[in-house]
Amino acid sequence: MTRRCGHVAIIGAPNAGKSTLVNALVGQKVAIVSPKAQTTRTRMLGVALLGETQLVLVDTPGIFAAQRRFDRAMVAAAWDGAGDADLIALIVDGRAGAGPKVEKILEGLKDRPERKWLVLNKVDIAAKDKLLALTTKLTEKCAFEQIYYISAATGDGLEEFKTALADNMPEGEWHFPEDQVSDATDRLIASEITREQLYLQLHEELPYASAVETEKYSEREDGSLEIHQQILVARPTQRAIVLGKGGTRIKAIGEAARMELAKLMGVKVHLYLHVKVHAKWDEDRSLYRDIGLEWVD
Repeated sequence: MTRRCGHVAIIGAPNAGKSTLVNALVGQKVAIVSPKAQTTRTRMLGVALLGETQLVLVDTPGIFAAQRRFDRAMVAAAWDGAGDADLIALIVDGRAGAGPKVEKILEGLKDRPERKWLVLNKVDIAAKDKLLALTTKLTEKCAFEQIYYISAATGDGLEEFKTALADNMPEGEWHFPEDQVSDATDRLIASEITREQLYLQLHEELPYASAVETEKYSEREDGSLEIHQQILVARPTQRAIVLGKGGTRIKAIGEAARMELAKLMGVKVHLYLHVKVHAKWDEDRSLYRDIGLEWVD
């Protein structure tokens, strides 16, 4: 059989379910997921296989009206992720509908030369009678080649969608080995897993302005991993929130992140967390480089 390989850019507004979709198509976790908007911060690749076809899925940050430098860098990463793609899949939350953020993406998408598909996500919790009206509204603003209705969370419609993606990829050799599921470095994965736990455990207590930096990532003689990370927050009050009373919160975050990392890496993990107040962490060029973002003016 002829091998196929192609890039699919997964774009959409924050919380549309892009990372959940990429993880579901790959068949394992390659991108962190949380209910918090803009969880994904940089372009990540997930590699999915179907028969003789390799799908290189470009998971991008949510596109929104960015004001801060860090936000502008994320939006730039999202549009860059769509560049040179064989196909762009616009993921829209079928329950939330077409708000201003989706309208903004449609404006930037309609004149692009790439093939464009529309994917209505979360159809398991969306009102069925509103989906058709939403589809009509979206297709009036942008010419989509195909339309799919899925639930990345439950798997509804995913098999048909994945098969269609594979059938529409160009012939060519695979870009990654068969057993590789992502292009992310182990250091970046470690930072992302801890950041995911920050979001999951602190919910709205911790503002969006926080980051995780992996300072040391090394293998011990027994094969286990030793990881030291800094959690960067903007204010002392945020540091107190992350630490929790008597350090209970940071301990819980570290334990959950350690277990997740051990499962992903397949070895024992020793994780050490430190919380640092850095009022202007989002103006640190080195941090942008570490998490895979380009500095923007």
